[in-house]
Amino acid sequence: MSLDHQLDRIAERAHELRAMLASGLDGERFVAASRELAGIEPLEALIQQLRAGQRAQAEAEAARADLELRELADAELALLHEQLPALEREIRLLLLPRDEADDLPAILEIRPAAGGDEAGLFAAELFAAYRRYADLRGWRFENLDYTESELGGLKEGIAEITGKSVFARLKYESGVHRVQRVPSTETQGRIHTSTITVAVLPEAEDVDIAIDEGDLRIDVYRASGAGGQHVNKTESAVRITHLPTGIVVAMQEERSQHKNRAKAMKVLRSRIYDAERARADAGRAADRKSQVGTGDRSERIRTYNFPQGRVTDHRINLTLHKIDRIMQGEFDDIIEALIAHDQAAKLAAQS
Repeated sequence: MSLDHQLDRIAERAHELRAMLASGLDGERFVAASRELAGIEPLEALIQQLRAGQRAQAEAEAARADLELRELADAELALLHEQLPALEREIRLLLLPRDEADDLPAILEIRPAAGGDEAGLFAAELFAAYRRYADLRGWRFENLDYTESELGGLKEGIAEITGKSVFARLKYESGVHRVQRVPSTETQGRIHTSTITVAVLPEAEDVDIAIDEGDLRIDVYRASGAGGQHVNKTESAVRITHLPTGIVVAMQEERSQHKNRAKAMKVLRSRIYDAERARADAGRAADRKSQVGTGDRSERIRTYNFPQGRVTDHRINLTLHKIDRIMQGEFDDIIEALIAHDQAAKLAAQS
């Protein structure tokens, strides 16, 4: 189907929906029609701008036949030759299939990988950087589980992040993050390389993933932590195993067994949802390896080089020399570049 035909159909559908709403629909049908119209109105406005620009272009080209109007017409055509392709690209972006999870909250999971204590220390710093990023965007960041090492590093950090477009932006962070720096414990000044893993999962609701209680094995035990805080007092820690998938979630952040179970179920539901999405994606496209944001957590996606003050995202060959600001939560330059790269790849795949 040509782009013009698609745009005509969208404009016609908007007209149909307005007529339906004016005719007096009942409750559920009125809500459905209103929601559909609200979803396409931004696109309809761009279509109207594009059509108006195309009419202006045709008029300006016709006006060039008049010598007195030619200079004015050429100036208008030069402006339209910039505006119309930009409008068309914006429309094509809105027509791309949306990730159904983009509007969902996210579960952030960070764990040290290679590098021992230094990996744990950097994991804690990156976890804090994402918290600051959430603050900068006005999102809510809540710890679900945070287990420290004896040196103050992070063994495992899990957080729930809620707000506008959380998963749409954070999904590109999934993968292996590498840090290169001189650890504070290094007496010879040697640069060490460590890695941590970041997983960003869309937070599934009950309606997205139905879990049969009979498929769960739930174990309770006494919580423990670095330095012995609230150790061996009550059996408040909870471990839930989803038997069909083998996914295991353990939670001991809260002193209440009931609260730990609720948090564990939230994470379990999101991990199952993420696994189902990954299977569906693999079934739809076997060649997704060229795309950004596929969530492949076995791939090294980014390097934080402290001696050189740079951060490099290897997927798009982007290097920024402002590591201090990025560690203060200023991830937008990286994320915007990743989004733009992803959109360009999808547009190219459609052409």
